[in-house]
Amino acid sequence: MAGFRDRGLNPVGHRAIPHPAVTLAIEFGPGPLLVDDAAGRQYRGSLVAGLGFGSGALWVRGQNFEAVQVRLSPLVARAVLGASPADLGGAFADPDDVWGRPAARIREQLAGARSWEDRFAVTEAWLIRRCQAGSRAVRRSLDPEVAWAWNRMLAGHGRVRVDTLAAEVGWSRKRLWSRFYAQIGLQPKRAAKLVRFDHAAHRLAAGDAAAQVAADGGYTDQSHLHRDVVAFTRTTPALVADEPWLAVDDIVWPDHPTSRAVR
Repeated sequence: MAGFRDRGLNPVGHRAIPHPAVTLAIEFGPGPLLVDDAAGRQYRGSLVAGLGFGSGALWVRGQNFEAVQVRLSPLVARAVLGASPADLGGAFADPDDVWGRPAARIREQLAGARSWEDRFAVTEAWLIRRCQAGSRAVRRSLDPEVAWAWNRMLAGHGRVRVDTLAAEVGWSRKRLWSRFYAQIGLQPKRAAKLVRFDHAAHRLAAGDAAAQVAADGGYTDQSHLHRDVVAFTRTTPALVADEPWLAVDDIVWPDHPTSRAVR
């Protein structure tokens, strides 16, 4: 999780790069938090976004908003959401529609907290309660083969063929496609493509040359990488390398269990 605050000094906002996680943004400040998707639709306030934000990058802006953002593995998202990530259709939902009155209560608690550390503690406790309450339903609905396939994609940075995954779990390609989509929210090929893009985008943000990123990432050539970046972000590899949303990821989302606030 991470905390974000915007004082309205940048009216254009920031580009949010698609990520292989289910994203929760819980707004609690004076607001409003405004999110524009790649199709030109606008969302106001707290939201739940499926893997990859559906159609690509988002523009996040607002004036005097504060929010806690949480990235959830799709393997545990059902326990938190009370519904499969597939129910989001890869796009967005209003937390009030997903949770009802508990969504308003968590916003009230966040608004009343005195520090980011307190807000993170409130959010963590709430997530634990949601996970514990929904863990039995998750065990019944999540195939171990699907979980294995998802973790295999992450471990290989998206460089894996769907046929190979199906063979390794002993399923037909059609069965893996249908079960994976129903439980993760994206088709296996699209999910692998998103994971591969995420790894490449962070390497670009770290300063690695596009040609090397393409070669190491399993792209056929640099033009292939270029097309993927444009498809996910509506901008080029050279420009995505300077995106602040990626640049702060190593600060906001470190590999050890902590959270940060970003202004």
